[in-house]
Amino acid sequence: MAKTRTGQIKQSSKLLNVRYDVRGPILEEAQRMEAAGHRIMKLNIGNPAPFGFEAPDAILKDMVSHLPYAQGYSDSRGIYSARTAVSQYYQSRGIMGIDVEDVFIGNGVSELISMVLQALVDDGDEVLIPAPDYPLWTGATTLSGGSAVHYRCVEEEGWSPDLEDIESKVTDRTKAIVIINPNNPTGAVYSRQVLNGIVEIARRHNLVLMSDEIYEKILYDGARHINVAGLSDDVVTLTFSGLSKAYRVAGFRSGWVAISGPKHRATDFIEGLTLLANMRMCANVPAQHAIQTALGGYQSVNDLILPGGRLLEQRNLAQKLLSEIPGVSVQPAQGALYLFPRLDPEVYRIEDDEKFVIELLRAQKILVSHGRAFNWPDTDHFRLVTLPNVRDLEEGIGRIADFLEDYRER
Repeated sequence: MAKTRTGQIKQSSKLLNVRYDVRGPILEEAQRMEAAGHRIMKLNIGNPAPFGFEAPDAILKDMVSHLPYAQGYSDSRGIYSARTAVSQYYQSRGIMGIDVEDVFIGNGVSELISMVLQALVDDGDEVLIPAPDYPLWTGATTLSGGSAVHYRCVEEEGWSPDLEDIESKVTDRTKAIVIINPNNPTGAVYSRQVLNGIVEIARRHNLVLMSDEIYEKILYDGARHINVAGLSDDVVTLTFSGLSKAYRVAGFRSGWVAISGPKHRATDFIEGLTLLANMRMCANVPAQHAIQTALGGYQSVNDLILPGGRLLEQRNLAQKLLSEIPGVSVQPAQGALYLFPRLDPEVYRIEDDEKFVIELLRAQKILVSHGRAFNWPDTDHFRLVTLPNVRDLEEGIGRIADFLEDYRER
C-alpha cells in the first residue's frame, strides 16, 4: 500500500526564476483595494478597450459573418486566408521571402513567443534581450530552460540599443537576438543604422533574429518603422506581430510569426515549431477570420496617430506633464502606447521601486508599473500607459505629481 503523502503542493521548480511583475504583487494590491471599494486608475496595462478604443466595425462584421464556418479546428498553422494576408502584407513592405507556409497564427504574439523559444532553446542556451524589455521575453526564455542575457538600451540616445554591448555579450551558447521595435516600454523606434548593426552581429555569429513588431503601425511625429526582415534575407528571422494594438482587439488573441531568411538552415527548428503548433491544435479560429480584413482594409489607426488623433494628443500631453514635474525626465516616445520616465536619483532616493509604486497606489489610487518589472537594472524608472483620454491623463499625472512632491519632502 502506497504511503500517504502530506504537505504543501508546490509550484514547479521551472518557475523559480520566472517573473512577470506587470501583473504581479502590485496588481494584486490594486485588486484588494478595489474589493475594499476604492476606484483605481489603471495606467499599467496596454489594453485599449477599457479606454474607449473600439475595434473597427469591418473587422467585427467579418468575424461574425464567418462564425458558422469557424466551429471546428483549423490547420494548426492557421486558416489559409489569414496566412495569405500576412504573407501579402510583408510582400507589400518589400519582403518577398515570406510564403504562406512560413506563417504561423497564434493566440496572440504571447503564445507564439513561448512556442518559438521552446522549439529553439536548450537548457543553458542564451538569448540576448533588450533592457528594458517586455518581460514575457525574459520569462519565456527562462521557462524554456535558457538564460536571458540583457543588452542595454541607452536612454540618452532615445533608448537605442547599444551595439557594442550586444556584441560583447555574445558567447558560444548564444542562440538568438531579440528586437522589440517599436519598443515596449520606452516607445523607441529604431533607425535603419541600428537595425543593420544588429543584423550584422547576428550574421557574424550565426544567430537567429526575433523581432517583436506588434506596435509597428503606432508611430508618431513622422517616425518610420523598418521591418528587420527586409534587411536580413541571409539571416534566419522571425517577425512577430498581430491585431491586438493597432486594431484594438486585444481580447481576440490574434497574432502571427513569419519566418524569413535562409529557411533551409532552419528546417529542424521549423519541424519543432510545427510539432508545438500541432500539439495546441490551432489558434482561436473566429479571430483568425479578422486578419484578412484588418490587413487589407482601411487602416483606421492612422486617424489616431496623426495631429488631432487621440493617441498622439494623449502622448503629447503625458510627455509634457511628466516633464514638468521636478526631478522627472522622459524621452519622447516615437511609437507604441507607453512612456518610461526617469526619476532623478538625486531627487528621489528610491531603494525599492516596487515598494515605491505600491506607495503611489495606496496614496493616490494610481496603478503604474515599476521599471525593474521590465528588467531595467536600476530603481529609477516606471512605465505609464498613454491610453486614457486627456482629461483622465491630466488628473492621473496630477496625482503622480502630488505624490512625488510629498516624496521629495520626505
